[in-house]
Amino acid sequence: MKPLPLPIRVAAGLAAITAERVRGLPQQLTGLPVTVVSQVLQFSMRVQQHVTELAIKGDDALSGLRPVEDTPSWATFDEDAEPDVTPSRPTLVSVENPPEPRAQTNGHRPSFTEPEAEPAAEPEIEIVLEPLPESDDDGDPWAQEERALAQEHADGENDSAAGPAGLPNYDELTLPQLRARLRRLTVPQLEEILEYEKANEDRASFTGMLARRIGNARKAEEEQGDSAEGK
Repeated sequence: MKPLPLPIRVAAGLAAITAERVRGLPQQLTGLPVTVVSQVLQFSMRVQQHVTELAIKGDDALSGLRPVEDTPSWATFDEDAEPDVTPSRPTLVSVENPPEPRAQTNGHRPSFTEPEAEPAAEPEIEIVLEPLPESDDDGDPWAQEERALAQEHADGENDSAAGPAGLPNYDELTLPQLRARLRRLTVPQLEEILEYEKANEDRASFTGMLARRIGNARKAEEEQGDSAEGK
């Protein structure tokens, strides 16, 4: 069998190489950016290296033409600078009326003084605070207000018959002071105070409190009556 002509064989070889490169083209495309970047970096490094070599050669060529100064005129060193030392002057301190020297004995024999006796220590007094008896009315604001008023006023001050329902100086009482006195009053007395308040100053806070107190007192009396009947 005769071999094929050379052009046909060359064309077949080119076709085979082209087909192989086409098959491997996707792999080359994926690595193409990395290859391009690496080549660019290598090229830039080579350019910098060539530029550095040229600069060194230029320095060597120009060093023979320019004389080099041993010490620049503008250069100064710490050893050459003269220290700026200003002489310090001693400071004089004036002393007014210096004390005269005194001898230990002043021409007399030293007198021996007896040591003073220490004062006797005072006896310590222990103070024992006895706890106050607990009361059942500690949490009751009515009872606390009554105790505060009892401390402020003397005994027998509230026993006069002046004012409504036996309350002295009713017009001068504040709302908390009146509230503290309402617990020991009966329903008729509370009604008398309410009528007196409405007839005179007619303060809304006082009338409201008195009305509520009368209602609570009546309710308490009814409950006591029902409990007594049940027994």
